[in-house]
Amino acid sequence: MSESATGDRGGSTGDAGQVTGGVGRVAAGAGDGTRAVRAGLPEAVKYEPTLPGPVFAAHYHLPGDPTGPYTYGRDENPTWTLLERAVGELEAPGQDAETLVFASGMAAISAVLFSQLRAGDVCVLPDDGYQVLPLVRAQLEAYGIEVRTAPTGGDAQLDVLDGAKLLWIETPSNPGLDVCDIRRLTEAAHARGAMVAVDNTLATPLGQRPLELGADFAVASGTKQLTGHGDVLLGYVVGRDAEAMAAVRRWRKIVGAIPGPMEAWLAHRSIATLQMRVDRQSATALAVAEALRERPEVSGLRYPGLSDDPAHKIASQQMRRYGSVVSFTLPTRARADRFLEALRLVDDATSFGGVRSTAERRGRWGGDAVPEGFIRLSVGAEDPEDLVADLLRALDASAD
Repeated sequence: MSESATGDRGGSTGDAGQVTGGVGRVAAGAGDGTRAVRAGLPEAVKYEPTLPGPVFAAHYHLPGDPTGPYTYGRDENPTWTLLERAVGELEAPGQDAETLVFASGMAAISAVLFSQLRAGDVCVLPDDGYQVLPLVRAQLEAYGIEVRTAPTGGDAQLDVLDGAKLLWIETPSNPGLDVCDIRRLTEAAHARGAMVAVDNTLATPLGQRPLELGADFAVASGTKQLTGHGDVLLGYVVGRDAEAMAAVRRWRKIVGAIPGPMEAWLAHRSIATLQMRVDRQSATALAVAEALRERPEVSGLRYPGLSDDPAHKIASQQMRRYGSVVSFTLPTRARADRFLEALRLVDDATSFGGVRSTAERRGRWGGDAVPEGFIRLSVGAEDPEDLVADLLRALDASAD
């Protein structure tokens, strides 16, 4: 899918500390690399850094009436403002959208779900999404909210939309890498009066832009590829509906699910290299998937960038890059464990999207409906030839 040329949103700080619409300094139609390295930067000030350092403040000088924009550290912070502006410029260029950052991806997910739903409402979730969603479902049901689930693939959530207040989409799904048609599902949900939130973690805003495809919210864990170094926990929500986003902001205030200023600053710093990382990791992931496709012991190989992947047709219509994650299954749990132990350039760790490749046997957590030998591999920024060689060597070594 081609790069949108709808423009950019630089933003200004409103009375509530939020980033609001405005004309940005990046030209309409600028490339993703240009957009990423300039995202969220303030106007240049002589002798000041291009990206100001983190602001550590629990409170601010506040004589007289509290008219803002900065009043108290749980509500707003200048470092958040710049990061929120940057994320908004990537997720929703040219759109009048608001961005809010959170302490983690789950904080962002929870803020949308629990701020928008009430007892008696109906919510539709994927049944093959992130492994914490079953816990979220149980909590929603404890609050009297009806939860329906369906697989991501085949747009199966369409079948359970009637009467729903909110549809939650995760595409590509984690860890199975199924893809659904965001525009089709969004149009169907809106026709039924439901709002739509899309978990954009795996794709990143350089892979797809849910709001351009009609969604009401784009939600993501910035812990993963957005920041890309495995050293920050962060989440965000981007939305166009002012009333809905006011409720999300209120939820953040109530539960205090705010990022630290250092984490926010590290995230903003990391966004500058996002395009380079995503392009390198996506290209290497495709090379890895093509190499694994030739191995007889590998089954269930999934990567949306493969031309013969079941999700490729839809993915190619709504995604501009296919991400860093490849999934596949080895014959047994023991074989998978030997494979992981034999790897030299891939860390056995959870999470994904970092510059250092990681892999894990997802069944060890017990929360995903996957075979015991199922591997989720997150491709890093190593040289493609070195990484492919390491994977193939480990497959050979694990056969003993």
